Amino acid sequence: MASDNAEAAAGSGEGRSIRLRAADGCEIGATFYPALRPRPRRRVAIIHCGGGIPAQRYLRFARFLAEFGIPVLTYDYRGIGMSRPPELRGFTASTEDWMEFDAAAAIGWLRERFPDDEVVGISHSIGVLALGGAPNASQQDRLVLIGPHTGYFGDYRLLYRLPMAFLWHGVMPVLTRAFGYFPARALRLGDDLPAGFALQWAGRLSPEFRPAGTPAGRERMRKLLANCSALARPALMVRISDDAFATAAGAQRVASVLPRLASRQIVFTPAEANMNRLGHFGFFRLRGGPPLWSRLLANLDPPA
Repeated sequence: MASDNAEAAAGSGEGRSIRLRAADGCEIGATFYPALRPRPRRRVAIIHCGGGIPAQRYLRFARFLAEFGIPVLTYDYRGIGMSRPPELRGFTASTEDWMEFDAAAAIGWLRERFPDDEVVGISHSIGVLALGGAPNASQQDRLVLIGPHTGYFGDYRLLYRLPMAFLWHGVMPVLTRAFGYFPARALRLGDDLPAGFALQWAGRLSPEFRPAGTPAGRERMRKLLANCSALARPALMVRISDDAFATAAGAQRVASVLPRLASRQIVFTPAEANMNRLGHFGFFRLRGGPPLWSRLLANLDPPA
């Protein structure tokens, strides 16, 4: 459940910072963007960030949706962005925590305040696991999976496989154990990562998910993956043609984790955004009401 903050659902433009209280008592940071114009239909959205990517990176896209008339909630997983503790060394946060507690708190907060609206769950990258694995994932009525993949290096483009395998599975576990977290900022690789998540990512060597750790931990992950398997919702899968990580193979693996989605797939190219490249993050860096964002909204509903 989330801590109550009624003023967060009011206002006229800029996002309002709020704190959500997860079921295990942990507080996470979030931002609510109220709609800036009359809504064409009763629809709200929640953005599930990619792993280790602060919610601030999705600010432009969230504002675009709010300007279109769709209220938006973004949130940071524990250990990341506004949910980072004063000391990250030794801070316990795992993929399971992000799925079971953090995503669930955000979904619950939005559903509680908009009980009669259609909730659109939007994920980026491996945020698709939080979108689908949360215990209340079915409270999302429609899904948008942008650049989805499961973190398996074998699905990356060939040019990136060996460098990424060396970084994620060689360098990451060594530095994580030495520092008590993965110092990604120092390496200019994005936000620092809590040790639990970093070591899980480093241990992802099999194309299939193989829950590791203690028997209780393995069982917990199996239950969360079962939530993914059971989720049956209309979904739009958005791939970027030059994305080195969320490739066609990666998207296919996502489909095997979420097999009951009624999924349609569209592919955007850099040329359609009048850019030379987009890659894994470029879709969210676009400025000025770009055509790709409008096209995504136009494709949100299946053709009649």
